[in-house]
Amino acid sequence: MTAIETVEEFRTRARTWLKEHMPPAPSPLPASDEEFAWDRARELQRLLHDGGFAGICFPTEYGGLGLTADHQRAFTEESLPYEMPLLLNVPTLSICAASLLDLGSEEQKRAHLPAVLRGEEIMVQFLSEPRGGSDLAGLTSRADRDGDQWILNGSKIWSSGAYAADYGLCLARTDWSVPKHQGLTLFLVPVHAEGVTVQRIKQVTGSTEFCQEFFDDVVLPADAVVGQVDGGWEAASRLLFHERAALGGASPYSSGARPYLGGEADRLFDMAKAMGRLSNSGVREDIGEARAMNVVRDQLIAHVTQAITTGALPPAAGAIPRLFSAENGWLQTDTALRIAGADGATYTPGAAADTETVGLDYLFRAAWSLAGGSTEIARNVISERVLGMPREATGDRDVPFDQVPHGR
Repeated sequence: MTAIETVEEFRTRARTWLKEHMPPAPSPLPASDEEFAWDRARELQRLLHDGGFAGICFPTEYGGLGLTADHQRAFTEESLPYEMPLLLNVPTLSICAASLLDLGSEEQKRAHLPAVLRGEEIMVQFLSEPRGGSDLAGLTSRADRDGDQWILNGSKIWSSGAYAADYGLCLARTDWSVPKHQGLTLFLVPVHAEGVTVQRIKQVTGSTEFCQEFFDDVVLPADAVVGQVDGGWEAASRLLFHERAALGGASPYSSGARPYLGGEADRLFDMAKAMGRLSNSGVREDIGEARAMNVVRDQLIAHVTQAITTGALPPAAGAIPRLFSAENGWLQTDTALRIAGADGATYTPGAAADTETVGLDYLFRAAWSLAGGSTEIARNVISERVLGMPREATGDRDVPFDQVPHGR
């Protein structure tokens, strides 16, 4: 039996390989709504795969390395100075592929996970709906059985990168005669199938990364079901567990920098220094607070991850670092704007201070309140599923969904 490579041996090998094969990280990062950025991400993922550093925590039978979260953490630390396929971290690797690993049939896992790790397939989530808000179980997109097939109709929204994806994990209603959580099924939907239309949504930042999808009589085979028919809520709950882990920084399935966790405070120091503002005591205090928050963030991620792994905390505790990371993201963007001042809105190419993305990051800060489920939902999860507090009262609990009033 071959001995597993130690974390330090793996770190040393990764350090050497990264230096020899990966280009330095670009600054700023390419916009996530540019076609070339997704093509580049696929290329970089293939480079990692061919070099033996893709899917570090995925099982070997599905193309991964079968190593531990400590190995992944070591690789991530070594990879920070280099260009990495960050666009594939969320949601392809850390949410969709991780969910397929937990829920998919053997055929689904063998067909899709190696392709994901080679950079050949990009996966996204089709969960939220235009009329649904945070009530995911109240969705009305439907899949009706037609012999051995399913016919999908409806619409999804706020799907990051759907226009560049190959497959989407789509939650649809398959039984309207039971309460809303019981009649759902999760499907693996080809994004380019006949009847699927993807429209990009322009945000206040100018980005068109988010998308809305329309499904018009999309024919899906029986083997498109992920998990069990009418067992979609359990499947979606597992997917949301991986989403909270990803956006809280606790996922073992992604590599490279984690800008969605608030970034690193070194950027604030460098910006303040370049602008000659380090002599300001208020600026130094802001940078100190930002650094302290990142230390707490990393320690909280490690603590909660360990507690979930050992069973000391339930999986729902992943909502804790997810909530903290959102609040840290707000603090980091607010701090950057205070330091940059007017330069955050009037960046000049070639300026000494790197303030190019400060204003856009601030405009986008509200997204961290919503990604992975709103912060309000995260607080509910923590109170109800971690602390054991009473659930919120709802008027549609245990009511067949076809008897619940809609559109009022």
